[in-house]
Amino acid sequence: MINLFDFIIHVDKYVGFFIQNYGVLSYFILFLIIFIETGLVIMPFLPGDSLLFVVGTFASQGVINIFALWIILFAAAVLGDSLNYFIGNYFGKRVFEKSVLFKKEYLKKTEEFYEKHGGKTIIYARFIPMVRTFAPFVAGVSKMRYSKFILYNVLGGFMWVTLFLFAGYYFGGIPLIEKNLNLVILLIIVISIIPPIIEYFKINKKRKNDLKLKE
Repeated sequence: MINLFDFIIHVDKYVGFFIQNYGVLSYFILFLIIFIETGLVIMPFLPGDSLLFVVGTFASQGVINIFALWIILFAAAVLGDSLNYFIGNYFGKRVFEKSVLFKKEYLKKTEEFYEKHGGKTIIYARFIPMVRTFAPFVAGVSKMRYSKFILYNVLGGFMWVTLFLFAGYYFGGIPLIEKNLNLVILLIIVISIIPPIIEYFKINKKRKNDLKLKE
């Protein structure tokens, strides 16, 4: 049984194992990881950015085809977000209607937000772990038009997969990076979680200021 934390930190070791032991099936395994990470709102902790980068480094060594990877992982990212959208679209409103934790006014605010900023939110979310998994679900909950959602879903998925996959392909073979790949993976993870942390403190500060003004 794979230890999830070990898988996240040493994703290069596991990707190498998949490629070496499963051959062509490793494409399907990688597809599945990205599809689940983006498609199931309960699985936001699976590696995304780091996995794409690491897979790109393996492709640079010629052990797996970069163009086949790009097509497969791009498809996984788009299909995953779409699944998440439909899950949110089908179940989301029921959660707000029956839950004592979520008020209907929150749903209304969410709908208004996604009407104005939904497109860029779907794109930006691609580059932020956790948020990447929740954004399409919330888009579905807020009844964002699917015709609009799929456009930004495809655009965001294209940018995300292309950037990290080809960054690994072109830079992963550099000796310094190759010898310190675990540190690079940690750095990618740390950098990717900085934006939501900053946003959290901004929101917290704004909330405190609003409370002071009310006093």
